[in-house]
Amino acid sequence: MHLSRFEVNTARRAARALLASPQELHAGVMAAFTPAASAPERGRVLWRVDHHQHRTVLFVVSPHRPDLTHLVERVGWPSTRTWDTRDYRPLLDRLAARQTWAFRLKANPTRSIRRTPGSARTQRFGHVTAGQQTTWLLDRAERHGFTVPLGEQEEPDVAVRERELVVFQGRGGNVTLATAVFEGHLTVTDPDALRAVLAEGLGAAKGYGCGLLTLAPVRRS
Repeated sequence: MHLSRFEVNTARRAARALLASPQELHAGVMAAFTPAASAPERGRVLWRVDHHQHRTVLFVVSPHRPDLTHLVERVGWPSTRTWDTRDYRPLLDRLAARQTWAFRLKANPTRSIRRTPGSARTQRFGHVTAGQQTTWLLDRAERHGFTVPLGEQEEPDVAVRERELVVFQGRGGNVTLATAVFEGHLTVTDPDALRAVLAEGLGAAKGYGCGLLTLAPVRRS
């Protein structure tokens, strides 16, 4: 597994257009891999765009090492910067029960509702309130190998940021996604389950920049 970091030059018109379309950005990310790398034995290609005050960063987790040259030429700084790819396995191997990590996740929190009473067919709807989205994450934490500890106010140590309703043109027509960015701390309960979600993603819309969970050491004051 590999973790790649690429900074987007948002001053370029092509960058602003690419960031506005998850469909096009997905295609740009997948173009970084050869056809032989499109069906890995384990894990999948996950990506996420993080917006900071003065920079925009694309993160990619993938079973194979990517070649992001085309993105550098199109939306980066071709003469001065490229991208950074590191082996993800050392971090995955370090995971152990009772460890605490800071985490960040962009997700598409959804619920499935039967189309008609008694029908087996369901339709997916997005959660749109911060409370619903937080509950969605907490309900899935244990099965994915972690818990969210209580913070100073005796509330789960997670904040919901950058809540958006994103509408864009997909292959079959307009796509609407309710997305949210979760930031907080987690405690590892099942290292293998957490490794799986780090490699395979959490929730729906993984092809559209959702589902990538990343960890960082906890900063001690």
